[in-house]
Amino acid sequence: MFLLRIAQALEGAKVSYALVGGFAVALHGAVRGTLDVDLILRFSEKQFVAAEQALQSIGLKPRLPVTAADVFRFREEYIKNRNLHAWSFVNPDRPSEIVDVILTENLADVKVRRMKVRGQAVRVVSVVDLIRMKEASARPQDLEDAKALRDLS
Repeated sequence: MFLLRIAQALEGAKVSYALVGGFAVALHGAVRGTLDVDLILRFSEKQFVAAEQALQSIGLKPRLPVTAADVFRFREEYIKNRNLHAWSFVNPDRPSEIVDVILTENLADVKVRRMKVRGQAVRVVSVVDLIRMKEASARPQDLEDAKALRDLS
């Protein structure tokens, strides 16, 4: 399973991460179909570099020709001037395998839960923080996700 390969690679590289997005919504119990895996990292150059190496170790390639160090150093500029809110990786051999590292949220600012998926622990942002993030984005699907998560409470 793609999600578990990602989690295993990140854990093995000692990357501080948490799932957000559709997989996190589903793991919290709301019905949600998604292909891409969205995650957040702790904001440090070391963590970005380690995440890049971990994702590349499972066959993923960055969509943009920038290094992890550049993404970290110029993150705010990319968000403000280029509207780049996610650093995307894709598997060229399996184009449906996509990971988006969200650049607008710092792992240090959220609570994280460990949840079991097929016996393996994965880190998932708390439901409260996930709802906050979904509402802040204000995209229609995210607002539906936030409502579905609220309805579970």
